[in-house]
Amino acid sequence: MVLDGVKLDAHKTAALRARFDKLGLKNALIIAGAEVDNAFMLAARNIPNVDVLPNAGLNVYDVLRRHTLVLTREAVEAIQARLTEKEAA
Repeated sequence: MVLDGVKLDAHKTAALRARFDKLGLKNALIIAGAEVDNAFMLAARNIPNVDVLPNAGLNVYDVLRRHTLVLTREAVEAIQARLTEKEAA
């Protein structure tokens, strides 16, 4: 799943959980871009089976232990750039 971004005005876990329920996210890894929005990270850390990482934290272990991988557009572009660099080398 790709989202435009993951930013919150306030770190309210209940509000974030309601958003996740609308999206059908029960067990997810969210790659949020170069830096994770602090309010989003604080709200998400209280939700079981949801992990939030920056681009640099992307790893196979975390991807495989969650049912859904959620990427921001920024994360997709960064991952594409990183893989393209390695192919060119």
